[in-house]
Amino acid sequence: MALNRSASWYGGTDRNAYIHRAWMRRGLPPHAFDGRPHIAIANTASDLTPCNTHLNEVAEHVKRGVWEAGGIPLNLPVVSPGETQVRPTAMLWRNLAAMATEEMLRANPIDGVVLLGGCDKTIPALLMAAASVDLPAVVVPGGPMLTGHFRGTALGCGTDVWALSEEVRAGTLSEAEFLRSESSMIRSKGHCNTMGTASTMGLLAEVLGMTLPGLAGTPAPDSRLLEGAHETGRLVVELVAAERRPSTVLTRGSFLNAIVALAALGGSTNAVVHLLAIAGRLGVELTQDDFDRTGSGVPLLVNLQPAGRFLMDDLYRAGGLHAVLEQVRDLLDPEAITVTGRPLVDTLGDTSIHDAEVIRPRRQPLREEAGIAVLYGNLAPDGAVIKPAAASPHLLRHRGPAVVFDSVEDLRARLDDPDLDVTADSVLILRGCGPKGYPGMPEVSNLPLPPKLLAQGVRDMVRICDGRMSGTAYGTVVLHVAPEAAAGGPLAKVRTGDIIVLDVPGRRLDIDLSDTELAAREPAPAAVKAFARPSRGWQRLYVDTVQQANTGADLDFLVGSSGDHEARESH
Repeated sequence: MALNRSASWYGGTDRNAYIHRAWMRRGLPPHAFDGRPHIAIANTASDLTPCNTHLNEVAEHVKRGVWEAGGIPLNLPVVSPGETQVRPTAMLWRNLAAMATEEMLRANPIDGVVLLGGCDKTIPALLMAAASVDLPAVVVPGGPMLTGHFRGTALGCGTDVWALSEEVRAGTLSEAEFLRSESSMIRSKGHCNTMGTASTMGLLAEVLGMTLPGLAGTPAPDSRLLEGAHETGRLVVELVAAERRPSTVLTRGSFLNAIVALAALGGSTNAVVHLLAIAGRLGVELTQDDFDRTGSGVPLLVNLQPAGRFLMDDLYRAGGLHAVLEQVRDLLDPEAITVTGRPLVDTLGDTSIHDAEVIRPRRQPLREEAGIAVLYGNLAPDGAVIKPAAASPHLLRHRGPAVVFDSVEDLRARLDDPDLDVTADSVLILRGCGPKGYPGMPEVSNLPLPPKLLAQGVRDMVRICDGRMSGTAYGTVVLHVAPEAAAGGPLAKVRTGDIIVLDVPGRRLDIDLSDTELAAREPAPAAVKAFARPSRGWQRLYVDTVQQANTGADLDFLVGSSGDHEARESH
């Protein structure tokens, strides 16, 4: 077997090898450099990423497993975009986190890596990086928080924020009561406890084959997460010995399995842009249309918010991810392997459903067909997506007049105006929120409803946007419209009063104008004025090179893998 990669730094007696070893000899014995695998722990722990603050504890247990298996564990803090804190949006920093992590993995004397993430963008960014550098890698998802309760009712973080805030705006909940729910909602360490993006991507990391089987979905405060972290430390040393790299695990079949699971779980629409970006780093053939072809006929089996009523620790006690996958085993690629080297389907074991209200049997699904629907039409030439499981069935076919907002600021300035010309049949359109236009594609597509309609009892409307929405959100929301308004998309040409036609069963999204009339229109000046125009730094690089949502919103020069080779010496 070939020498470990780190041996090219530490082996030998010359000056450079001396420097590499000597500066690491702060308690490490000489045999730490005798060819044992050096394992980076890419750690997104940060006090400003609240969902990941416990990952330093998880890292300590990974280290124990690495030591036990004969490796040398090394903590590597990496860029940590916290979903709830950073402005203008965490999605702006996903590609930066992926690029910086990739470069640090390639630049350092390591042989394998354990990826610690939890918050929405951290697991996607870490997987993008690992795919690009292609060193043996395995994920430890940080896990969801425990269920909070307020006035005797379970609270789903994210989902109930949207629901309660709408009740305040409708005048049916006092602001004081709303604020009292704040500390009840977030009662433990861990990421969102709904089937939002963090939960979705943690679970899909396992379906992709990139975690210790059975680990994804373990609640953050559960001691079994730390046990799994220890076992993962042992496993990564085995991966290095077997030279089992992400490129051998992450195949087209793995991604199609993830799409099946996404539908059965009722997972976040954000998985579309993340899975496309990860596949793009590997050169795996995967398109937006695969989500519709593979996932749209899959039944929704998991009764979790926002598509259902339970939360992540309920899913765990009801049988977890494996119980869900067992129900759709026949839809999974039997050859797609995991980091253990065994096929995913062989890791499921003898699983059963322990609570059929939380995980429905295949014969009694929550919905017969779930997944992501991909829409095309003259309003979305390159596509848009909608999550039917989170939408109102009566709105999946709809025709109504547009009420257009040119920016988030325009929306906030006018939405609450009692004189706003809007009815329940109107279609709310928000533009300028795509990758280039904002920049970074924020989670604003689930527009709040006008108070005048909330007071009438309206709780859902058709909403269309070139941005994203939180995986914890719900409603009849068409998002990821491509091309976005700032990239020349027709969304920039829509005027208030135009008739919009949504036909989800027919997979169409159109503006009721002839091609000639639409082509003759100019983009709305107010929308163009609001598009982002950064002059320097990461935002400038991002806007100049980011691709559209239908291909994953990665930077054009980061698509494809570069491998782990770094030949030039530093001294």
